[in-house]
Amino acid sequence: MGQLNTFPLSYKVQGQRIVIVGGGDEALNKTRLATKTTALVVIISRHIEADFSALPVTVIERAFEPGDLDGTALVFVAEEGADAQAAKLAARARGIPLNVVDVPAECDFYTPSIIDRAPLTIAISSEGDAPVLARLVRARIEAMLSPRIGKIAGLAGSLRHKAEQLIHDGAARRRFYEALVTSPAIEAAEQRGEGVAAATELLTQHAAANGGAGVVWLIGAGPGSEDLLTLRAQRLLQEADVIVHDQLVPEAVVEMGRRDAERISVGKAKGHHSFSQAQINTLIVRLAGQGKRVARLKSGDPMIFGRAGEEIAALRKAGIGYQIVPGVSAALAAAADTATPVTLRKVSSGFIMATAHGADDSDLTHWAALAQSGLTLALYMGKSISADVASRLIGHGASAALPVGIVVNAGRADKALYSGTLGGLANGAVDFADGPAIIFVGEAVAAGDWGDAAQVAADGFKVA
Repeated sequence: MGQLNTFPLSYKVQGQRIVIVGGGDEALNKTRLATKTTALVVIISRHIEADFSALPVTVIERAFEPGDLDGTALVFVAEEGADAQAAKLAARARGIPLNVVDVPAECDFYTPSIIDRAPLTIAISSEGDAPVLARLVRARIEAMLSPRIGKIAGLAGSLRHKAEQLIHDGAARRRFYEALVTSPAIEAAEQRGEGVAAATELLTQHAAANGGAGVVWLIGAGPGSEDLLTLRAQRLLQEADVIVHDQLVPEAVVEMGRRDAERISVGKAKGHHSFSQAQINTLIVRLAGQGKRVARLKSGDPMIFGRAGEEIAALRKAGIGYQIVPGVSAALAAAADTATPVTLRKVSSGFIMATAHGADDSDLTHWAALAQSGLTLALYMGKSISADVASRLIGHGASAALPVGIVVNAGRADKALYSGTLGGLANGAVDFADGPAIIFVGEAVAAGDWGDAAQVAADGFKVA
């Protein structure tokens, strides 16, 4: 992640002036932004060309004078010429932050694209490099936010003193505020003019609960790309006090949590277990028992080879509340990566997910029969034993001509693809890329897009 050249902050202008030097359209654009604040906005130019009459500003049609900057918080220069130069010199002499419109090199600050839900504001800045992109991002965020979110923010502010008196624990207060600003019931009450009463009642409930009980969210982090995380997972990560994550969960996903959330890596990976499953069970029960909200972050989907069942059993036994948040499993990501229809009319009527690691002959006999019947197999955790598993499937009746497709690092930018037949896979060792693999077996695999895949040949995998 790159480093910022600017420090994002909110600059106080209440009771001060914002001076805009210029009388044209650029000055008008900056004026519209400046008048969203409580500052006194002053326009100074010898030539007032734009129409400022609809805006609450003071317009001075004359040359700029250094004294115009008395009591000024910010200066915008939106024209060229002698007055512009004089304004820049005067601002720099007084140490007043300066923005020279469309000249990033001369700017002390940039004007972000702003979402206004006063008192809530969201600013999107590209440091002057891509203002069009900033506006597009703004439009997306605008669509996500309720028009009344500013009113809810005002409710939170009005109850701050009372919340501090009734709820002494900082984490418990944070949970109250999160409940307040995300509750549809509070928003509906505010719209009816009953927001204060509803918010006060919510505060009373949280104070009586003494911070509330802990909870564990078993969250699927998907196959590795942070943009495949669900919106619910993102929201809960922001609410979590502690994030307990597996080794395969990317750092970018973990970083979606709150900045002050505790992070605990339980480091379960093939051949290396820094935490046993029993220790993980004990850990999440203990944390939730302390009243904390725990995000148990698992690669893929927690209910598919994620051992979530053992953790759920431990939580139930301890009387701890929990919630399951589904994620994109690696097999589904692999199917999407290769446009493989794992169920296909008149070809494959079903889709089987199984783990190849530790499979016995009865498993393989069953899988071979399913593959021969037309179902698609998706085998997890089989990369190192892929040739052996393929040979055993053939030995149990699967056709050596069955199409095979393999995706390593499904759903990620560094994915690697391999394709061929079950017989080719059985024939020799495979030089796989590093990372977890999904092995597809079945007639439907041939309908996928495997054009860029390394091919299985008689002597094993060869790079295409």
